[in-house]
Amino acid sequence: MENFYNKLLENNKKWVAEKIDADPEFFHKLASGQKPPLLWIGCSDSRVPANEIIGAMPGEVFVHRNIANMVIHTDMNMLSVLDYAVSILDVKHIIVCGHYGCGGVLAAMDEKHYGLVDNWVHHIKDVYRFNKAELNPIEDHQMRFRRFVELNVIEQVQDLQKTATIQTAWQSKKTPSLHGWVYDISNGLVKELITLTNQ
Repeated sequence: MENFYNKLLENNKKWVAEKIDADPEFFHKLASGQKPPLLWIGCSDSRVPANEIIGAMPGEVFVHRNIANMVIHTDMNMLSVLDYAVSILDVKHIIVCGHYGCGGVLAAMDEKHYGLVDNWVHHIKDVYRFNKAELNPIEDHQMRFRRFVELNVIEQVQDLQKTATIQTAWQSKKTPSLHGWVYDISNGLVKELITLTNQ
C-alpha cells in the first residue's frame, strides 16, 4: 500500500513534466481561470473517469460525482455545483453519465441492506417503481439491470430539467443542453440516451 501511495506522488511529477514539455505555459494558462463548456454529473465509480473517457483536458469539464449519478432536489452539494456551473461558469452542456454494472443501481434492485447507502439508493428504488411495467417483464436479470441503469439516467436528466437553476437559465438563454449517457466499462464506449434542449 505504501508503494502505491508513493507511486502517486511520482506519477504527479511525471505528469507535470509531460505537460510542461508539451506546452511550457500549460499551468500558467490553467491557473488564470476556468471556463469549461461542460458540467459532468457522474457516478463515483473509480472505473469511470470523466475527463479521460471523453478525451477532455484539464479546464474543460466541471465535475460532480455521487453514487449512481443522482440528481436529487434536496442534495445541496449537487445543487450548488449545478448553480455555479450554469450561473457563473455558463456551461453549454450538462451530461448525466451512468454506467452498466453500477453498484448503486444494483443495490436498488436487491432486497439486501448495505448500511448508510440504503438511504441514498431509496431514490433509485423510486425509479424502478416508476418503470416496473417495462422492467418486470425482462426475464434476464442482466438485461433488466442494464435497462434499469439506462432508465435511471433518463430519470435523472428529467429531474435535472425541473431544477430551478435550469428553468431560470432556460428562461433567460437557450443553454445549457442536457444529455443522458451510459458508459459501457466492458468496451469503453458511451451511448446517448436522451437530450433535452430549450428550443
